[in-house]
Amino acid sequence: MKDIFDLKGRVALITGCSGGLGVQMANALAARGADLVIIARRYEKLLEVKAAIEAEFGVQVLPLQCDITSTEAVDKMVDEAIAHFGRIDIVVNNAGTGAVAPAEDIIDAQFENEMQIDLFGTFRVARAVAKKSMIPNNYGRVINIASMYGLVGNKIAPASPYHAAKGGVVNLTRALAAEWGKHGIAVNTICPGYFITPLTKETLESDYFVQYAKTVIPMERYGHEGELDSAVVFLASDASTYVTGVALPVDGGYTCV
Repeated sequence: MKDIFDLKGRVALITGCSGGLGVQMANALAARGADLVIIARRYEKLLEVKAAIEAEFGVQVLPLQCDITSTEAVDKMVDEAIAHFGRIDIVVNNAGTGAVAPAEDIIDAQFENEMQIDLFGTFRVARAVAKKSMIPNNYGRVINIASMYGLVGNKIAPASPYHAAKGGVVNLTRALAAEWGKHGIAVNTICPGYFITPLTKETLESDYFVQYAKTVIPMERYGHEGELDSAVVFLASDASTYVTGVALPVDGGYTCV
């Protein structure tokens, strides 16, 4: 019987892969046999990730430094990845940032930076990979990482640029799914809830946030390391061949109440 979660022979590109959730999802795809192209701005961190993944899973890992706010840099990175592996089958658009401040105090540069990275950066990478590899090959899996904050507002940590950008990612996903379905490309988005990463650790472990989480999350806890794995593997694999345009919350129920 065929293993519909098997990714052997597939090539997956993951942005924002110098730490946190990007590395967790890269590990999940490598565990199923996918070769990887790992992308971030900090090349020295990528080398550490490459060494760890290759040692544990025995797959090929190509680290490439790239600033996804630059169209030229993204196109060059995608060309290098295709030159190395011959194609890109899966993209995980994970790179992101987050400005936290009251909306009335947000300056234009903060809002623009959020859009450039979270929304436009996601589009740049998806566009380049689709045009250069997925459309010619009539196959692709684009997995955009949005946020539960792309589906709802919040009262604990004002972050209007982040909400706007991630909401844009959710509907960009639907638009690309509608356009690229005829090319054999499925485009979906995962909307994670609260996960502790190096960037969120200080906030999420504060007493006031722990109490807030117990009140607003039906499962009364944050996401554990590895709890995004099944979602990314499902959407990357043949287990989801008829799934496209979907926004999948992995949030302990936050968005259901």
